[in-house]
Amino acid sequence: MKRSLLSAFAAVLLTLPALAVDFSLSPDWAKLPAGGPQLGNMHGDVAVSSKGEVYVSVMDPANGVLVFGTDGRLARALKGAPNDFHGFLIHREAGGEFIYGARLTEQTIVKLTLDGKVVLEIPASAIPDAVKMRQPAPAPNAPPPAPGTPAPGTPVLRLSGMAVAPNGDLYVTDGYGTSNVHRFDRTGKYLATFGGKEPPYGFKTLHKIILDTRFTPARLLGCDRENMRLVHLSLEGKFLGVYATDLLRPSALAIHGDTVAVGELRGRVTLLDKAGKVITTLGTNPNADEVATNKTDPAKWRAGIFNAAHGVAFNEHGDLFVSEWTLFGRMHRFDRK
Repeated sequence: MKRSLLSAFAAVLLTLPALAVDFSLSPDWAKLPAGGPQLGNMHGDVAVSSKGEVYVSVMDPANGVLVFGTDGRLARALKGAPNDFHGFLIHREAGGEFIYGARLTEQTIVKLTLDGKVVLEIPASAIPDAVKMRQPAPAPNAPPPAPGTPAPGTPVLRLSGMAVAPNGDLYVTDGYGTSNVHRFDRTGKYLATFGGKEPPYGFKTLHKIILDTRFTPARLLGCDRENMRLVHLSLEGKFLGVYATDLLRPSALAIHGDTVAVGELRGRVTLLDKAGKVITTLGTNPNADEVATNKTDPAKWRAGIFNAAHGVAFNEHGDLFVSEWTLFGRMHRFDRK
């Protein structure tokens, strides 16, 4: 009888959800030297190198990427790095570690060394005009367009995120345009386009993507932001299915082990297991007027509470870094116990 009860109890345990990952907030982790550069306007991403240095994109024409040491102190700025890296990652390959990024306003894809040297640039012209969005006509009574705005009807891209496959192929999302994914080989040669707003995909702002190596073969995991869901795609572009739903405008992804962190624009980070089930949530902001905006006044900020989580990254230990969409510049760190 005792054995039967123990066996039944063990069976029940196997059906229970995974225990919540235990994190502790590291408040005011990112430190700036007195009189030094400020984080400033952010609409980008965050990534961590194998040395544990944290790279953050900012909209500063002179210093588009800031690098923080493991102690949170500003180590350096990548002089001349793009100031419109909306989505970027650090990828380790045979030649070392490199930054791959999608430029939102310049409509290009670049590969940089960790000290900011450009080693590959893919121009917008590499992508066929037939799969691009057309610049819309201005609304009636709208103010004059900003200088450099493409003429109505011009083919344009609004690149927002990217991933790198095991063979070196590059995948870039046109998240603010067509919600297509454009595929290139490691040399920058255009290969194909898939995804978009029509069935079977039905995307509404495919914001950022990540390579998901928890499955064999590896696949893409994407933030279908305005559908409030995450989706899986094969590396050949087949729609594999919905991975998670009922998220708060998912905008960024990071994977550590079997856990995926989802940065949500409406003030939250959710951690999911391999099956797409919620493990725990972090930093939930209940104040509707403070979330999904880059204008929330710093006077309203609360430690560890998000306003517009826009970039997420893990270091090798599993500590979590979150960057926000904000005019002022804001970073969070949660240490994994």
